[in-house]
Amino acid sequence: MTKNEDGQMMVMILGYVALALLVTTVVIGISAVYLEHKRLLSLADGASLAAADSYTLGEVAAQGGSPSAVLNPARVRNVAADFVARSPASERFADLAVAGTTGTPDGSTAVVVLTAAVHPPVVNFLIPAGIPIEATSTARSRLTR
Repeated sequence: MTKNEDGQMMVMILGYVALALLVTTVVIGISAVYLEHKRLLSLADGASLAAADSYTLGEVAAQGGSPSAVLNPARVRNVAADFVARSPASERFADLAVAGTTGTPDGSTAVVVLTAAVHPPVVNFLIPAGIPIEATSTARSRLTR
């Protein structure tokens, strides 16, 4: 190494350290968003199961018919919102809401859509509103003998 190259090694080391810190920060942020999405999905699963259990019995055909479970969209939405409000897990999410698309598309399947915002560590000052996430879960009630 010549005298003119003194200090250039230090610049290269500082550059690699900065790059390593940047990569670590990105991995931490992505992991935080992924884990919060999984937690939100778990809450949505519980809400959809509770909503699927809010069925009423449908009409039975006169000859050899069997009863069916019928879901009401408004009731599905209300039961899901009540489940989320009562759940202790709901306290950990920022801007948690039951989306307007929550309901039943066919009268037999409960679809619950939850939205929230994630505030990743370290880079939270760059994204003050957080990163919006959404979790969708479906459940169906089935009557058996």
